Amino acid sequence: MKNILVLCTGNSCRSQIAHGFLAHYAGKKANIYSAGIETHGLNPNAVAALNEVGLDISHHSSNLVDDYWDINFDFIITVCDHAAENCPVFPSATAKRLHQNFSDPSKIKGSVSEIQAAFRKTRDDIQRYCMHFVESYLD
Repeated sequence: MKNILVLCTGNSCRSQIAHGFLAHYAGKKANIYSAGIETHGLNPNAVAALNEVGLDISHHSSNLVDDYWDINFDFIITVCDHAAENCPVFPSATAKRLHQNFSDPSKIKGSVSEIQAAFRKTRDDIQRYCMHFVESYLD
């Protein structure tokens, strides 16, 4: 079984969404973890966006990358440029590092419908990425 870490700045939106999709698509093929360089708490809009597609991440917590220092990761996926630039070097030196910058929907200012649309777009982009990742690296 593979160990996969999804890393973002605050572990509140993008990494949490990716965590949800990777856990769903990978099933028993991988242990999925998500963390941030900082912790910002789980964003309720990210939870709602995943609920719309039948996934529940409401039980997730916002974790620091340091919480997983002792895990030997097979893959470390950074989902924002800030995390990619500031990702610490893990003892699991053989981990394959992948990076895909996704837009941060939590930065959108506007109406409720504009914010929801931003979360849906980011969710859908992350979903496609996660499906491709599982097909490419775990199947």
